Amino acid sequence: MSMPLQRGISGARVSDQRDDSQMKDKTEKDDLIRGRSTESNTLTFRFPFAFLFSSSNNNHSSSKHGGENGFSGGDPYSSARSRHKLMLLFLKISLILIVVFALAGSFWWTVSISTSSRGHVYHNYRRLQEQLVSDLLDIGEISLGPNRWKELEYCTVESENHVPCFNATDESDRFCGGGTKMDCLLLPPVKYRVPLRWPTGKDIIWYHNVKINAQEVLTSGSITKRMMMVEEDQISFRSASSMSDEVEDYSHQIAQIIGIKNDNFIEAGVRTMLDIGCGYGSFGAHLLSKQLLTMCIANYEASGSQVQLTLERGLPAMIGSFTSKQLPYPSLSFDMLHCSGCGIDWDQKDGLLLVEVDRVLKPGGYFVWTSPLTNARNKENLKRWNFIRDFAESICWTLLPQQDKTVVWKKTVKTKCYSARKPGVGPSVCSKGHDVESPYYRPLQMCIGGTRSRRWTPIEGRTRWPGRSNMNKTELSLYGLHPEELGEYGENWRATVREYWSLLSPLIFSDHPKRPGDEDPSPPYNMLRNVLDMNAQYGGLNSALLEARKSVWVMNVVPTAGPNHLPMILDRGFVGVLHDWCEAFPTYPRTYDLVHADNLLSLQTSQRRSKCSLMDIFTEVDRLLRPEGWVIIRDTAQLVETARALTTQLKWEARVIEVESSSEQRLLICQKPLAKRQSS
Repeated sequence: MSMPLQRGISGARVSDQRDDSQMKDKTEKDDLIRGRSTESNTLTFRFPFAFLFSSSNNNHSSSKHGGENGFSGGDPYSSARSRHKLMLLFLKISLILIVVFALAGSFWWTVSISTSSRGHVYHNYRRLQEQLVSDLLDIGEISLGPNRWKELEYCTVESENHVPCFNATDESDRFCGGGTKMDCLLLPPVKYRVPLRWPTGKDIIWYHNVKINAQEVLTSGSITKRMMMVEEDQISFRSASSMSDEVEDYSHQIAQIIGIKNDNFIEAGVRTMLDIGCGYGSFGAHLLSKQLLTMCIANYEASGSQVQLTLERGLPAMIGSFTSKQLPYPSLSFDMLHCSGCGIDWDQKDGLLLVEVDRVLKPGGYFVWTSPLTNARNKENLKRWNFIRDFAESICWTLLPQQDKTVVWKKTVKTKCYSARKPGVGPSVCSKGHDVESPYYRPLQMCIGGTRSRRWTPIEGRTRWPGRSNMNKTELSLYGLHPEELGEYGENWRATVREYWSLLSPLIFSDHPKRPGDEDPSPPYNMLRNVLDMNAQYGGLNSALLEARKSVWVMNVVPTAGPNHLPMILDRGFVGVLHDWCEAFPTYPRTYDLVHADNLLSLQTSQRRSKCSLMDIFTEVDRLLRPEGWVIIRDTAQLVETARALTTQLKWEARVIEVESSSEQRLLICQKPLAKRQSS
């Protein structure tokens, strides 16, 4: 019987043999992998930094495997090479351990010190570290090449008193066009001297610090202009002179007209005054004793400038003109406006200039005018006086009893007065589209502004100074703020001012040894007088300096590039102005002791289409800053380092100060040197 055929038996046998072979190969392969894995794990355990030397290990492994595969023969020097590689490996590991221990020790030291001085905003113990960083940055800048941070050249002697936007035209009005930016540094006059400290500097200034000639000194004018005498190299404004008595009598006369007892203007709701054509600031200097803050404005003058001399005395002033544009103040800004021999013809342009006075005057505020025209006798002058008087009545001003050549009008406190006028009498109320609360040099408008503002509050109804600076709940609600927010904001600035004041010492630029916790002697209270805050926000720096009883006044600048907080600043009883920092500030060179910029650089660089560079802003700051004056910049670390590099071109001393470790911000403290032109 034949056996049946078994399909695939021979194939099955072959398959079994192949499976056995594959299983054997797989077993050997797994053993090899496990062996390599064990070898690798052993190497990793023994040499935890082996990944740093993976390149050399791989080469060694390849060589070894190549020999086993028969591609290379035995190496008689393999033992020596192995010892050499082990020695190098040992040295590398030792170096790494040294670095790790050094970093750990430094970290422990830093933590131990920082925890012992917790709560301080600025850490004095870090000054040596800052010096090291400063030196490294200097090396880095030098390595970039000599042309990267080339110092700016000094301007010619003709530019000593240059004022961009005003020197460019013969008109007294402001014009900021092309070619008004500075590309050089202004030098002070040959005989320039650092101004005397307050309050001595209020009565005595150095003759060569300002541009004025003998004829201008002798020229008679208003009472405040006549209070000036030249004594050798000084100009004296003697407070004990008979002319000072004239100013006192003049102040008393105004108080009598208004009906104020004991010349207490504060009780009448008056705190801030705009003095138009202020002479040389003597009236404002006198009113300081009565806690009134006076802002002087006058046209640009190439010589004998009222603004320049007023600022040199340490009194608030800026260049301002009524010629064709509105002033850079919001509507309802000042409690009183004053004009004594200011040279403005108020009857010109159909009363348009009086409309601008009305716009910046608060409800219930006063306009004081002293002029011979008020006692007109001839027909022409009488006609002019009658026009001014009738026009003032048409814009709802009340004329108070006149004394001598001085008249005082009081602005209405009721907006209904304007609608109650007869048809065709006086200018109309501005439409909503034209009633801009804070215009920036817009053309003058023949309409009454500010009547739609929520800030329409009579001066008698406001909190009296100094409580006015803190504002009550109702006043803060106009700006969307709560008392708690303003309180926290003020407390932060009080702490900041304490730290600022401790840093304003030339010792900050020295390398004298200092132990952690040691402090430099605090500068005197009257070290500074004129302060410019380039990004004032709510006026926190101003408020904190006054509370600390520092002898300063602050020009609070609100940049046009950011939120407009100027109405609130003025309502707090401070002075300020709206300004575009891509344009020249309306003042003369060398007028401020301290320039402060809190996050201004971030604000400027955030603009999509900036009209200027940071260097343009810094050269303008250099123009405004007095020799030996200070600059404090607070901003992000990156922008502060950029600013520090720019200061090398301005020849300033500069030091970066670290803020709290949790903060990404830095401080840049700078001082401008006193550089003089050699006399020829």
